[in-house]
Amino acid sequence: MAVNLDKPHLWKEDIAKSVDMYNDWFLKFAPKAFRETRIQTTKDVEATLKATSNLRNVAPSILRMYPEVLPTLRMSTCPPLAVDRLIGLAGVPTSLVKRMELKKKLPMLLKEAALDAELRKIGDIIERMADPDIFVWLNRDAPPTKTEIHRAATIVADRLCGSVANPIIRNAQEKRQLAAIKAWLEARQYRQVFVGDGTKFDSLPPGTFSFRMNVPVTLGGGSQVKIPVDTVIMPKTAKARELPIFIEAKSAGDFANVNKRRKEEAMKMSQLRHTYGDRVRFNLFLCGYFDSGYLGYEAAEGIDWVWEHRIDDLAKCGL
Repeated sequence: MAVNLDKPHLWKEDIAKSVDMYNDWFLKFAPKAFRETRIQTTKDVEATLKATSNLRNVAPSILRMYPEVLPTLRMSTCPPLAVDRLIGLAGVPTSLVKRMELKKKLPMLLKEAALDAELRKIGDIIERMADPDIFVWLNRDAPPTKTEIHRAATIVADRLCGSVANPIIRNAQEKRQLAAIKAWLEARQYRQVFVGDGTKFDSLPPGTFSFRMNVPVTLGGGSQVKIPVDTVIMPKTAKARELPIFIEAKSAGDFANVNKRRKEEAMKMSQLRHTYGDRVRFNLFLCGYFDSGYLGYEAAEGIDWVWEHRIDDLAKCGL
């Protein structure tokens, strides 16, 4: 039985209520999530400053030991450097910088002497372009005070957090959504199973659930990959060999972004159905800016959803 995909007469009112719920959460909790991340990021920046002698010595040895500091160093320049701009200015391989940025690691095949030469180029650019208005001690002989270091670290942390503000908010919202699902299920005597205990998605006992499980799917060419699913629930009434219910938690702070992401869910649904057939029950758990265009697209793909402001609709999914 469909929950919401076949009820377009309710969509407009639900969209308005969902937007109100997201905005209420954002005003109350998003600043706290951002501040907490900024506090930790400030500590990380201070550690980077200590490792680089307060930006006076961005040596290859430092970058080899701490490749993860590169984003901090990019945000320490005037102006702050995008990844591609740093690659162009330093004249270093794209693969080197991307690996340091994304994986926090160094290339495995580059010999030490060649690696040091490339890292020295990066360090030279950072030292040359270090922002003198932030790191006020760079143009004097006296060492920086604790207050100056903390102030500089806070500014750089703001730059770092500003560049990833949306992921910070999205991660905080996802945690809250999963907590809401967990509370709803446990209030109905469902028990959480943790991924680390070796339980597979299709062997969950009836009346249990788990978060962020990997589900193997077969692609068109026959190769198999694992896709993550936010919530996997085996109903209490499940019979032998019955598939669990899959639920993806989705939140959005604007209407434009969701229409860029809507194909992600359709692709996941397609892969699950290709592998497991029409037995698949795949639903979304929505909070925020999801307009009728998004909803219509998902409905056309056979994807149903539950609004967080009407969380009791989870019962209609067979729970």
